[in-house]
Amino acid sequence: MNRSRLLGIALVVLSAVSFGSGGLFARPAYAAGIDWLTLMAWRFLIAGGCGWLLVVFSPAARRSLRHLTRRQVLGSMFLGLWYVSNTAAYYAGITTTPLSLAALIVYIYPPVVAVLALFFGRPLEGRRAWFALGIAVAGVVLSVGSIDTASMPPLAGLVAVIVAPLFYSVWIILAARLAGEQSDRTGAEVEGSADSSVTGAIILSTTGAIYWTWALSTGHPVLPAEIPRGAWPGILGVGVIAGFLATQGFYAGAQRIGAAQAALLSTVEPLWTIVAAYLVLGEVLSPLQLVGGALILAGVILSQTGSRGGAGADAGGGGGEGGGSSRSALPQPVVHLSEE
Repeated sequence: MNRSRLLGIALVVLSAVSFGSGGLFARPAYAAGIDWLTLMAWRFLIAGGCGWLLVVFSPAARRSLRHLTRRQVLGSMFLGLWYVSNTAAYYAGITTTPLSLAALIVYIYPPVVAVLALFFGRPLEGRRAWFALGIAVAGVVLSVGSIDTASMPPLAGLVAVIVAPLFYSVWIILAARLAGEQSDRTGAEVEGSADSSVTGAIILSTTGAIYWTWALSTGHPVLPAEIPRGAWPGILGVGVIAGFLATQGFYAGAQRIGAAQAALLSTVEPLWTIVAAYLVLGEVLSPLQLVGGALILAGVILSQTGSRGGAGADAGGGGGEGGGSSRSALPQPVVHLSEE
């Protein structure tokens, strides 16, 4: 496994953990007296600011910024506009839906991304990758099924949580296409592709501008003097960790390993959420949740391991998974966005 692919895997896992921490920061902020719209306005203002600081201190990012095409700028701004849909749905939904249940429902998006990638991106290749995806999804299903739903959340909140991953799936595919991903290559393999730091900064800033316009035009309490002091730690956590690190990490990682592989790897997020909810909120893990978590990890590990034999094995000359293709059974680039 080369360094670029290993870095991509690490970035996506970091992103998954960061996204999974968003609800943990949001809950105390809500309890302090702010709502999801105020939280989102500040989340993306902070995340966008961090994104541009990263660009300022990165010579490669500054060079990439100077050479951005009009298509790349407009595409990044459209991604920022689209990002409002899934972030608004998720954070509005968790105001009334249990956090652990919401975080697990969101993970219907990896199979949706895998299917979309068959037509619009670099698909999962070979039986091993699809089998790994099936194991990971089974783990999510087991984890969801073991949550106590005796107290059913309001239907509106539940529906918001369910539609959020559908919006997110489309966002992932659009982001991959903007980065240059095709059926036979990842974005990192495309000459002249924009630096992920620059694209991420534009996306986050655009999303933030939309939320602030929305809040100010409706007279929503969003100015600093209107924010309760106790809400700031949660706002900063959502902005820096679940905003900047999560989105930039996912976009940069997906550019290196492909959207479908990044979505599959991200199934570690519900496992992290369950463990974090136990450690922070005192929620008890059931035996089925433990089994589900083990399946999620097994699926992720299986998707990233296996033989990288010689050319004959990879080519799948006779009866192999490649079916005569010159590509390996799993995406192996020669050598980077975004939930919530």
